[in-house]
Amino acid sequence: MLNIKELLKVTPINGRKYCEFLRENSMSLGIYTLGEKDLDEQLPHSEDEVYIILEGEALINIDGENKAVKEGDVIFVPAFTPHFFTRINGIFKTLVIFSPAEYTNQK
Repeated sequence: MLNIKELLKVTPINGRKYCEFLRENSMSLGIYTLGEKDLDEQLPHSEDEVYIILEGEALINIDGENKAVKEGDVIFVPAFTPHFFTRINGIFKTLVIFSPAEYTNQK
């Protein structure tokens, strides 16, 4: 069982912005943390992805279209779709769900 309050305490390890905490064949989950000065340099993933914004505000660019996101928002990004966060306000934390597990479909 997981608790959102505990997940909010997750901090990046060794400078990594993403911390995976659950992995099964069908899915993987992690916390992605960005600060105001961080660049989101992620590349398109080979799996479908859901973001649940836990803390902060930002813009997400999905395939060239910007959308404002804030705590409580849920965003779906299809596999192989370019996307990244910009204009991060404060500390930004999002729960990331990959289905199937991240890198499962990578060739």
